[in-house]
Amino acid sequence: MRLLNKVAIITGAGSGIGRAAAILFAAEGASVVVVDIAVDAGKDTVSQITAQGGSALFVPTDLRCAEQVERLVQQAITRYGKIDILYNNAGINLKATVTDTSEQDWDRVMEVNVKGVYLTCRFVIPEMMRNGGGCIINTASAAAIVGLRGLAAYTASKAAVLGLTRNIALDYADYNIRANALCPGVTATDMTLRIIESQPDPLKARERYDRGRPLGRMADPDEIARAALFLASEESSFMTGAPLVVDGGYTAE
Repeated sequence: MRLLNKVAIITGAGSGIGRAAAILFAAEGASVVVVDIAVDAGKDTVSQITAQGGSALFVPTDLRCAEQVERLVQQAITRYGKIDILYNNAGINLKATVTDTSEQDWDRVMEVNVKGVYLTCRFVIPEMMRNGGGCIINTASAAAIVGLRGLAAYTASKAAVLGLTRNIALDYADYNIRANALCPGVTATDMTLRIIESQPDPLKARERYDRGRPLGRMADPDEIARAALFLASEESSFMTGAPLVVDGGYTAE
């Protein structure tokens, strides 16, 4: 029970890595505030947690909207009285080079991937300061470490998240607030698997995805969730301002 009596906000918890982390954190003793823009998916995550005896609250939120993020934090405090962990997992991707990226698409990626992180931190950090500290995990990506061809806006957004995380770590260390960036590689989420299935030859597409990593396969969402658990727990008590890369060796090449 590494998160016993802790309260965690997890964004993008309606599916994929976020859902895996929400279920794992709850199993480790945390009360989980499930955040997603998809209402049915968020409610389903809460149902899975409560069915296993855990405590969870779903707050549908558009992370691009300051008023909705502020409401999210207020509801978390009203229900649980504090916030110990903020896991900014939500994000979107865009396959396009700079010249193929419209201004609208660029703004959309930056709003979700960067502004969303800024807004949650803006409203959660004061609560952590009042509570004597806390832990922030921001999802960057292997793309924050190395460039990824054809993913210009996504790569730029994740590099920004890594830089923001470092600044938060420095600015709030005196308040016992740690902030680290989780940098996953390609993960076999439902979204990734749907992309593979949409290809003309899904089997060959899956083989290409798997071959792209020295370990020879994509990550499972549970593997990334366990890395997030490490960052959220006291096991990482002397880590702050750091990227934790979980990419099957991709960035080592």
